[in-house]
Amino acid sequence: MLDVFAYLFTKKPKIRDGGFKAYLYKAARHMALRHKSKRKPLFSLDTLTGEPDGRLLVEEVIRTEERNRVLHFCMDEMNPDYREVLYLTYFEDMSYAQAAEVTGKTVKQITNMVYRGKKSLRRLLELEGITNAEL
Repeated sequence: MLDVFAYLFTKKPKIRDGGFKAYLYKAARHMALRHKSKRKPLFSLDTLTGEPDGRLLVEEVIRTEERNRVLHFCMDEMNPDYREVLYLTYFEDMSYAQAAEVTGKTVKQITNMVYRGKKSLRRLLELEGITNAEL
């Protein structure tokens, strides 16, 4: 992200009103694709056991990590276009118009891809035993 902000600061591209978030994401996406570095954060369950309700907290962390693992597995199995659109709209909290600008598609295409992506993700989650997924 620092590289993206440095680029924006030095180049000062013209960004239309309301498009900063989409432009920022698009620039970050392109830089990330160029670098292709994957870092995993270090997290230890041992640090949680010292807290008063450490055992309950550890169980919740394990449940959350398992749920996230299944979600990431299912997202990896999806069509890459559906995965990207779902990520932009749900995780990055972009509007369909902003997602359309980032991906170079129309708003109608984004609407269709979100619908199909949610349907695909629901099916994959059901195959993994998660039947109460609200998408």
